[in-house]
This record gives sequence, C-alpha cells and structure tokens, in this order.
Amino acid sequence: MITKQGVVVKLSGEKTIKVQVRSYQTHPKYKKQYLRTKNFLIHDEKTEAKVGDEVSFAQCRPVSKRKTWVLTNIEKTA
Repeated sequence: MITKQGVVVKLSGEKTIKVQVRSYQTHPKYKKQYLRTKNFLIHDEKTEAKVGDEVSFAQCRPVSKRKTWVLTNIEKTA
C-alpha cells in the first residue's frame, strides 16, 4: 500500500479534496536540487479536512475516473 503526505489546497466537490505533494529532486548531471509539486484528488468520506491541513493518504481502488486515493489521517490542522 502506497502512502503519501501533503497539504490540502482546495475543497472540490462534496467528498473530494485536492492535495499538493512537494518533493525535492536532484538533477542527475548538475546535482542541484529543485522543487517538484504534484496534485492528487483524494476521497474524503467524512468531509473533515479543510484548506491548509496537512494530511496523509493511501492508494485504494478507483473511486471515480481520477480519484484513486483515500484520506487516512489529518496530521496538522490549519
């Protein structure tokens, strides 16, 4: 089971939140670190997450066309 952590960027829909995951990667040739961001659509059954919360989520079976992740825990509240 794959788990990730990120920050809630947007509440979109009734049971959907958009989470942004930031990670640093190192360039293979120049060895300089750069920031990479990716957005995920997360299924939030109880609609308890708010914008700015730090959450963790896990991969699950497809809930809809673009939602294949489910909210597991709210780490910090905004």
